[in-house]
Order: sequence, then C-alpha cells, then structure tokens
Amino acid sequence: MTIFLILAPFGSFALLMLVTTAEISLFAAAAICLAVIGIDIYRGRSIKILGACSVILFSGLGAYVALIDPLLSSSAVKLSVDVGVLAISLASLIIRKPFILQYAIEAVDAETTKQPGFLKAVYLITWAWNAAFVLMIIGNVLTIYVPGLPLWSSLVIAFAARNGAAYFTTWYPQYRKSKYGAPPANALPGTN
Repeated sequence: MTIFLILAPFGSFALLMLVTTAEISLFAAAAICLAVIGIDIYRGRSIKILGACSVILFSGLGAYVALIDPLLSSSAVKLSVDVGVLAISLASLIIRKPFILQYAIEAVDAETTKQPGFLKAVYLITWAWNAAFVLMIIGNVLTIYVPGLPLWSSLVIAFAARNGAAYFTTWYPQYRKSKYGAPPANALPGTN
C-alpha cells in the first residue's frame, strides 16, 4: 500500500499527460501529493521529503507552464519532472537523509533500524531509484532528440524503470533478511 501511495502522484501525472494538458496533469499530481501528505498526517506519520518536494516541483512546473510557456512540449514537461525528482533524491543523499529512510523507518520496528546493514540497505535502495530516474530521463531525452521515435517507447522505459526500482525496494530487504538473518541479541548497541 505504501509504494502505491508514493507512486500515485507520478503514475497519475503520466496517465493524465496522455489525455489532457500538461497544466492539468501537473496540478492534479500536486493535489495528489498533498492528499498523500494528508493521509500520512492523519495516520500520525511524518511529512516525507519526497512528497513535500514533489508538491513544490509539480506546482512550480505547473505555474511555469500556465503563466510562462503554455506551449512547452509534453516530452519537455516529463523530462523536467524526472530531472526534478532525481534532484530531490540526490539532494536527500547529499544531506545524508536518503528519501527512502523516512519510509523505511516507518515500515520496520525499532530493532531493525539499529541493525548494522539497515542504513546500507537504505542507501542502496535510494541509488536503485536514482538509476531508475536516470533511465526515465534517458527515455524522455530520446523522444525529444530522436525524431520518429514512438511516444510509447519512453513510456515503456519509464514503466520498466519504475517497476524495477519498486520490485528492488521490496525484494532487497527480504534478501538481506534471508541472507544475514536476525542479528544475535548482543550484536546491537545497548542490548547487552
């Protein structure tokens, strides 16, 4: 359910771009981001870096399209969103608070967060998402600069990249758990 809520604004944006204007798609995605933030607040969870920054990204780009450049191509709009999301993710790594960390802390118990490999797994999953964002950017760049390339080709790349990263996000923690198991009781700091 959490992964659905995280991806809902981006999936909605991508689908709306197929049937309506960029302006409507961007503002609808911003509204969905706000709804997801509202759900998190209602459930007593924290406001996530990705969600808050995505509201700013979608709203800002929507305002730009509405007020400054209403003829911006759909490929350029999608490229801008993907570059923006990559920038959010990289900034979260630079400040040493990977955007995945907030979701991970809320998904596992306190003991799991103290395990030695927890942060390593969070960083690895965040880098997997960065790779997906880069692939999505490449797909959008190809549709802009390679004439005659069908629109669906960038959609296939984006779909495969997002689904691959989502699969890795759920698979990798289970892999680590099966490979390393639970740590011994005295392996965690303060549990002697």
